[in-house]
Amino acid sequence: MTTYRIAPSLLSADFARLGEEVRAVESAGADWLHFDVMDNHYVPNLTFGPMVCQALRKHCTVPIDVHLMVQPVDALAQAFARAGAQLISFHPDASTHVDRSLQLIKAEGCQAGLVFNPAEPLDVLEWVIDKVDLILIMSVNPGFGGQSFIDSALRKIEAARRIIDREKQRSGRDIRLEVDGGIKIDNIRRVAQAGADTFVAGSAIFGQSDYKRVIDGMRDELERA
Repeated sequence: MTTYRIAPSLLSADFARLGEEVRAVESAGADWLHFDVMDNHYVPNLTFGPMVCQALRKHCTVPIDVHLMVQPVDALAQAFARAGAQLISFHPDASTHVDRSLQLIKAEGCQAGLVFNPAEPLDVLEWVIDKVDLILIMSVNPGFGGQSFIDSALRKIEAARRIIDREKQRSGRDIRLEVDGGIKIDNIRRVAQAGADTFVAGSAIFGQSDYKRVIDGMRDELERA
């Protein structure tokens, strides 16, 4: 039985009321809190750093899931770990040494993940799958919220699920398969059927007046997946 997780993305929250937004979305049923960290270098946008994570940590009890869209990776990954993140993911092409970056994150006591852009192959997983706790498939090009879902991501989700299933047969390890970009009530079931178990949603949740209604609607669709 698959355990699904919904991870609202703070990128679409009201930045003037972040603490209030975190409490509201958690009470609405969020499983994780997703941090989109952008450096205006790896992606053409700038969001928030470790101090914001540290400040919000006391406002939530769910795991903080940090997606680093930064280059270089290592120093910020360690900073977010020390700021209270539980899961930290980065893009392989942003790290000089992917294996070492994964080891650094795990040494800080966090789960480590790799993120794959829409046109990026999954090849690196062959060499580091034993150190990966999370695979995040981007179903939009990273940098901005509110984009439409890229359908070719479904094939990549299916391929990533096959890799995860092989690793589970080999080692017994559970690896989460997360998808970020354009996730809504009307497509979340298709994404789950392709193999995803964790769903990042930004504007689909924070853009609505009733967060619980949206999250409940997503869970209803996931029950039918």
